[in-house]
Amino acid sequence: MTSSSDSLPQSRHLATAIPGPASAALHREREAHVTSGFGVAMPVFINRASGGILEDVDGNRIIDFASGIAVTSVGAVNARVQAQVAAQMARFTHTCFMVTEYDSFTQVAAWLNAHVPGDFEKRTALFSTGAEAVENAVKIARAATGRERVLVFDDAYHGRSLLTMAMTAKVNPYKKNFGPFPDEVFRAPTATRLWARTGEEATAATALAEVEALLKVNDPETFAAMVIEPLQGEGGFLVPAPGFLGGLRELATKYGIVLVMDEIQTGMGRTGKLFASEHEGVAGDLTLTAKALAGGLPLSAVTGRAELMNAPHAGGLGGTYAGNPVACAAAMGVFEAFEDGTLLKNALAIEDTAREVLRPLVNSTAIIAEFRGRGAMLAVEFADKTTREPRADLAAQVAASCHRQGVLVLVCGTYGNVIRLLPPLVIGPELLRDGLDVLREAILAAHKGQSDTASASALAVI
Repeated sequence: MTSSSDSLPQSRHLATAIPGPASAALHREREAHVTSGFGVAMPVFINRASGGILEDVDGNRIIDFASGIAVTSVGAVNARVQAQVAAQMARFTHTCFMVTEYDSFTQVAAWLNAHVPGDFEKRTALFSTGAEAVENAVKIARAATGRERVLVFDDAYHGRSLLTMAMTAKVNPYKKNFGPFPDEVFRAPTATRLWARTGEEATAATALAEVEALLKVNDPETFAAMVIEPLQGEGGFLVPAPGFLGGLRELATKYGIVLVMDEIQTGMGRTGKLFASEHEGVAGDLTLTAKALAGGLPLSAVTGRAELMNAPHAGGLGGTYAGNPVACAAAMGVFEAFEDGTLLKNALAIEDTAREVLRPLVNSTAIIAEFRGRGAMLAVEFADKTTREPRADLAAQVAASCHRQGVLVLVCGTYGNVIRLLPPLVIGPELLRDGLDVLREAILAAHKGQSDTASASALAVI
């Protein structure tokens, strides 16, 4: 009962070119009414979605390797989520939890307190967006410690508000033209193998030494929070070197800094465990969730040590839509969907299939630097293996080829040279393999194009 896909065939189908004429017409209307500040990865308008398929207004059935940026992990149509939302809609849509209470807010908080990593008493605050969760975590850490500074990391992404833009590493498109940003935000190195930079794997010990040196130079007792994604998302799906998160945990404890695990993209089963920090056996003092938390409805949370969460004064936390009852009902449906463990097994099965199809391309082509990730959060990084220069052009070329053939993939990475895979955890194995085969062939075509260009250039020189 994870999703209902009976009415929408779970197969790729191209009825028109992509985008088709109906989508093209709607896109022209969009341009007449919507700010151009919103980008779009694939300019198609969706009519229906179910399982691993998005059906557009032209009748094209597109394989979904995006999940709305890791939001619809339990499927864009999930029977449990639908039932919970429908029941809540029949009762009421909103009261504001700060005005009159409703039990679903408490139930969501109780589930998160029980399931978020950490063997300590917890409390939870609910909000609407991931950026809200990040900002409120900083507020909570500052209230609890009496300190101001925040430590973040290379390749980080934490949101689009002014504070979270300051915390985000990537300038274009997130920070460009939007400054000045809040100060008291410091950036430290991470221990990941970012092949396109050095070709070497940074060790945890080396990176941790640099982190501690930065803290000491700036007085560690002035830092309220240390915020890290346990597997960095927009930065390129970067997996931390073994021991790095554990070392951060030790540094945070040593200097009385609140360790914040940003699980907004990695949480709710995306990596094969409920929370990605479980892979490292590390618990944050505060853990942030959003995206997949409510199956497509806007809901986010800060969950953490009771003494930290209770530090802000009454009325200091909140928001008009914070923990909206319809979103809370959706979250209860998501929790039900994870009960039998099938979705976590599916995430690991997705990883196994993707590694089988894509991992051999690292050695058989000259354009892939690395295949990496965990569970259903996977990435292919494109770079020149001789110069180690990132190849954003190849990532864009491969993504465009996939889109033309009805497979939705997203590009990410600090240098824009990474294709990320975020299929819904309910995608069927045959549909998954079809999409991966399309991606594989697009990569091979790009590799051949590069080889042909190189051969032509060599002949021209001769």
